[in-house]
Amino acid sequence: MAEAEHPPVEGWTPPTARQRRSILDRSRTVAVVGASANPARASYFVLTYLLSSSTDYEVYPVNPRAAGAEILGRPVYPSLADLPVTPDIVDVFRRSEDLPAVADEAIAAGAPVFWAQLGLWSAEAAQRCAAAGLDTVMDRCLKIEHARFHGGLHLAGFDTGVISSRRAVHY
Repeated sequence: MAEAEHPPVEGWTPPTARQRRSILDRSRTVAVVGASANPARASYFVLTYLLSSSTDYEVYPVNPRAAGAEILGRPVYPSLADLPVTPDIVDVFRRSEDLPAVADEAIAAGAPVFWAQLGLWSAEAAQRCAAAGLDTVMDRCLKIEHARFHGGLHLAGFDTGVISSRRAVHY
């Protein structure tokens, strides 16, 4: 369901493109809740992007079932409370019904931003986060948003280094 198709949520307004860019620009640390070591999972793809030279974020994978392991060379933490830092963004790859509990964890951890990935939506989580003063993004991919604002959007999903709508001229 596209963002415009979601019903209004009392006490919360989806952030504009300018607000989303501001969130990404002022943030330095990202906790990826629901991180997976499976290359076929969306969280793995987003982790790969966040750890690439396209961003300068410090990234912390969070997954209680993979705690103590590593994903892409990064230690996996069992919960947000176990992180060595307070993340600027809590980027969530969990089922929509799990979002309110993850929102509570993000609030308790003191994170200023709760970000539910593409396809994830919870009015209850949005209300809880808004009431606690968190910037809240729902049903948007952090990787896509970052790439769109920083010139890295490409069909293959990686930074091509070219920002142009013009066709290349070959002599």
